[in-house]
Amino acid sequence: MNLHTLLKGVLLFASAYGILVLLVYFLQPRLLYFPHIPSRAVETTPTQVGLNFETVTLTTEDGVTLEGWYLPSSKERGTVLFFHGNAGNISHRLDSLSLFHHLGLSSFIIDYRGYGRSQGRPTETGTYLDAQAAWHYLTQQRQIPEEEIVLFGRSLGGAIAAQLTDDTQPGALIVESAFTSIPDLAAELYPFLPARWLTRFRYPTQNFLQKATCPVLIIHSRDDEIIPFTHGQALFKAAPFPKQFLVLNGGHNDAFLIDDEKYLSGIEAFLQTYFDQSVN
Repeated sequence: MNLHTLLKGVLLFASAYGILVLLVYFLQPRLLYFPHIPSRAVETTPTQVGLNFETVTLTTEDGVTLEGWYLPSSKERGTVLFFHGNAGNISHRLDSLSLFHHLGLSSFIIDYRGYGRSQGRPTETGTYLDAQAAWHYLTQQRQIPEEEIVLFGRSLGGAIAAQLTDDTQPGALIVESAFTSIPDLAAELYPFLPARWLTRFRYPTQNFLQKATCPVLIIHSRDDEIIPFTHGQALFKAAPFPKQFLVLNGGHNDAFLIDDEKYLSGIEAFLQTYFDQSVN
């Protein structure tokens, strides 16, 4: 191979790599938010699993209209404010809503902007504003005391729930299958790219947790194929006391169903220890 051919090959590789870097940089919203997987349509409702619910419409601080569901419980244990992951919408979380009902908790779940029937397009700042609107609905419109609310976030929702503790005082925080931050996760998923430099999203769950002033439960599966178990360990280490770590078996999206008995008993034990006493 002569020098000219070698230089041509290097230039072609550099050009292709540069295009890849630019694509990753500009297409990040499509790589993070998946409201159309499996569908943006709200396909079912809690009545399908025998649960009563109210459809709630919210307006965020920046004027975006969101839709959610409020599911009352006959018990007065408290209310869980649930933030789902980065794909699908509230109609794909009936399993979780049923579990909360089984635990004796009322629940409120919203679709982020751009998800389900909520308006707008998802952004990091926007999802934080969505969470604040949901919190204000519970505390102001429904007059639920802050200490009677459990913030619960799964995957991407873990970062959103943790961020909400910055200026609120919930009774407890549960973070399930979450990452330490988007740059940390991106660096692991794409070691061939300058991922930390490219990342436009932060979602620094670990930093948010360090400031939490309520009891924290971290849930993570050793078998998580999307967000490594080491992220759960790091989040638990970052969280201040009091805290607990619930280790599951199963994949990122189904561990809470596969290991359901351990999952339910672990959350129940956490609530009995750190939440019920504050409510009662």
